[in-house]
Amino acid sequence: MSEQSAGALDEPIRVLTAKVGLDGHDRGVKIISRALRDAGMEVIYSGLHRTPEEIVATAIQEDVDVIGLSILSGAHMTLLPRILQLLKEREVLDRFIVVGGGVIPDDDVEVLKKMGVSDILGQDTAPDYVAVRIRELVSDRGPRA
Repeated sequence: MSEQSAGALDEPIRVLTAKVGLDGHDRGVKIISRALRDAGMEVIYSGLHRTPEEIVATAIQEDVDVIGLSILSGAHMTLLPRILQLLKEREVLDRFIVVGGGVIPDDDVEVLKKMGVSDILGQDTAPDYVAVRIRELVSDRGPRA
């Protein structure tokens, strides 16, 4: 089931990629979005300057498996916990795999994982590996309700 969605065996993994907050550097997230698409995933790129509320609403509306957030602004310790909080408030936290990427210090990575972020893939992570890791995370999660 590595290349399929955990929802149905014949559906591709659905990934929402997003730039959250005031960060306007979108080259990396576009490269990752294309790599995921080329790896057979269905990618919804939300664009620049999205709020946590917009990200959560889009993830729910688009029924994605993974929320992939690119943050280069240094606001990861504010924005990622806010998204997790909103998912929890809407009682859908267990429905989504949340992955962060960008420039995030190692000390913050462990804190974010303890909060519920599934993985942090830094700015030096190869795009092909991001696709492999997304497949692993979806496979490890198993079918979602």
